[in-house]
Amino acid sequence: QVQFVESGGGLVQPGGSLRLSCTTSGIRFSIYVMGWYRQAPGKQREVVAHISTGGSNTNYADSVKGRFTISRDNAKNTIYLQMNSLKPEDTAVYYCNRLNIPQDWGQGTQVTVTI
Repeated sequence: QVQFVESGGGLVQPGGSLRLSCTTSGIRFSIYVMGWYRQAPGKQREVVAHISTGGSNTNYADSVKGRFTISRDNAKNTIYLQMNSLKPEDTAVYYCNRLNIPQDWGQGTQVTVTI
């Protein structure tokens, strides 16, 4: 059974930081390019960052470039998203999934950036 379990979200003020984690099971984690996605109220889900199988290559949406850092630990079947300089427009539910097979979504973790 494929599972993605996201954690680390919360309520933070603008300019603050959070570190999200996503632990996976039921897949051969190390062979997949993995991504962090987010969905804000009333908007479509979007990819914010993705990372290659070995972790050496990363890619970011323009809206988060320079503020977010994606990483992975293949020994722990886990990916991370370090989010710095958070803005109110980063408010969303954040999910992780395979980049090319975005199925079996987890519950996500809520990130709220507000004064």
